[in-house]
Amino acid sequence: MNRLDLIRELTKHLTTEKDAKMAVCKTFEIMGEALRDNRKVVISNFGTFKVKERMPRQMRNPKTNQRVMVGPRKSIRFKPSKKLTVGM
Repeated sequence: MNRLDLIRELTKHLTTEKDAKMAVCKTFEIMGEALRDNRKVVISNFGTFKVKERMPRQMRNPKTNQRVMVGPRKSIRFKPSKKLTVGM
């Protein structure tokens, strides 16, 4: 399911597609701002999004076989809630 599919599903429950699109876009915008500020986003009965610091590490360039140092970076992790994973 992508953003457009989500908007179409919400349109069935909201008055217009415009309202659904605004709700989805605003939700993602707010979640993105929170994650950029290194805050967790917890959605009950769904899961948790959080920012994780990745340590610097050595990698190998597959074309040249040369070792390359990759600096520290941040990544986003999602941990589903137990209620979400029970039926899978």
